[in-house]
Amino acid sequence: MKHVARLLYVLCLLLGTVPAQAVDIPVPPGSDLQQVLDSSRVGDRVVLQAGTYRGNFVIRQSITLTGEPGAVIDGNGINDALRIQAPDVVISNLNIINWGGDLTAQNAGIYVEAAGRNCQIDNNDLKGNAFGIWLDRVQGGRVSGNRIEGNPALRSADRGNGIHLSLVRGIEVRDNDVRRTRDGLYIISSENNRLINNRVHDLRFGIHYMYSHNNEVIGNRSWRNRTGYALMSSRGLKILGNTSEEDGNYGILMNFITYSEIRDNRIRRIRADGDNIEGAEGKALFVYNSAYNRISGNLFADSDLGIHLTAGSEGNTVFENAFVGNRTQVKYVATRAQEWSGGEGRHRGNYWSDYLGWDMNGDGLGDVVYEPNDNMDRLLWKYPSSRLLINSPAVVVLRWVQQQFPVFRSPGVTDSYPLMANPVAPARPKSLSSSAIVIKDHPVEPATGGQPL
Repeated sequence: MKHVARLLYVLCLLLGTVPAQAVDIPVPPGSDLQQVLDSSRVGDRVVLQAGTYRGNFVIRQSITLTGEPGAVIDGNGINDALRIQAPDVVISNLNIINWGGDLTAQNAGIYVEAAGRNCQIDNNDLKGNAFGIWLDRVQGGRVSGNRIEGNPALRSADRGNGIHLSLVRGIEVRDNDVRRTRDGLYIISSENNRLINNRVHDLRFGIHYMYSHNNEVIGNRSWRNRTGYALMSSRGLKILGNTSEEDGNYGILMNFITYSEIRDNRIRRIRADGDNIEGAEGKALFVYNSAYNRISGNLFADSDLGIHLTAGSEGNTVFENAFVGNRTQVKYVATRAQEWSGGEGRHRGNYWSDYLGWDMNGDGLGDVVYEPNDNMDRLLWKYPSSRLLINSPAVVVLRWVQQQFPVFRSPGVTDSYPLMANPVAPARPKSLSSSAIVIKDHPVEPATGGQPL
């Protein structure tokens, strides 16, 4: 009787005999779901009962579409499983599978058009070949608590991105888990968005920015990706309290990034990915053609290379970071000297695990200047085969001459106030350790879950 009553209710709704007020609409398997969606009114809550709903559905009203446990939308291997064309739509608690795999057509499990402003996409499971969730020119909204998985049988280049934001503003992406897609979170030509506490793993790039300004990336966790955070051609980014562990090639890649803040991140065990290509290194932080950034409070540890700066990366402020146990702490390829200490008028440098100086006055700062590289390092970078001579008497003499006669030194990185103690808390960033941090008056909870630090 219960099922009969629900079916009669849906029939009455379709015939227009129900008062025009927001209601719950239970939908059993086998119903014409598209007809129910088209007949729903603003504010209605369409509830899918356990079962499979096959098809490609379009939402044209400001409604909530949710599912009871076991409700599955199957896209039949074509197009989008769900397409949103109305504002204030809520999609929650659905299992969405088997949508189209055409990347050129931008097939997605959930595709939100520009009309879908202030959408909320929460707590869904998506598994398919192309894009998971795509937001296109959307103003305002939230994507949270979703679990998105691509198809590992495909090459990563042939998969879509887990969450794809294009030309959007004011979107919050929080607490999602993305795996085995191409990139986890991809953001292009978008401003004033926030990525918080997401977990991205087993991908090409965990989080990928292109031509996007004034965005915040806070408390996310990346592991087993080819690159953790790929930041490209953007400015005004806040990269705060994130982790990258056991990613290949790069923990954080900065390519033409300006006026951004990189603070309180944990980057560990970054190793070169691939077939031991000559010159390949796992770089905790790679700064390429990036200027006027503030890099502080980060841990760069146990990687092939702590930080690599090149191609005109000048005007960056680098202080109170910890470089611990990296095979090479710094690789700097440029023609101008850089001083890495004294952020905001203070005389404080960085902590270096291989620093051999001393602190006679007990002020916590080394009395001997730290210079991570010399002319011999630059020679070895330029001519790798010369490593055969690394321990020869001639190399030892040349290094002694550079130390005694600075006129023979070429410009490089200098830390005049190296820290004697590691300033970075061992468990998690200082700003996330005991209380929430606040960015632009928005509270952000400490990151939890994912792989252990």
